[in-house]
Amino acid sequence: MTDPANVIGFDAAKIAPRTTETSDPTVVDTPYRAQSWRHFEARDRGAIAGIWEAEPHLERCHCDYDELCHILEGSVRLTDKAGISRVFGPGDTFVVSAGFEGTWENLTPVRKVFFILAKA
Repeated sequence: MTDPANVIGFDAAKIAPRTTETSDPTVVDTPYRAQSWRHFEARDRGAIAGIWEAEPHLERCHCDYDELCHILEGSVRLTDKAGISRVFGPGDTFVVSAGFEGTWENLTPVRKVFFILAKA
């Protein structure tokens, strides 16, 4: 299937996933693997969008970018540095805005759609 000009479908079969492993103990509680399919990148505008999935883990975050997330599978708990937390699950959509400090915890394996906007 061909997309109209300037329209990008998120068909995972069209692109190869990027696999990463995060193991720095100052960042994560236990090493974890993630895969992402970057369907859209406009680095000159600081924009990246796609699908991301990862194993259960807890990661300490200091976000210097804005990220829109839509959870497709699994559940995550975000906890700010004051200890206030919220759990998001399938169908939930939220933004983690620049300046967030706290933890991102995949309570289960998670698959999400993301759109990141960073300073270009």
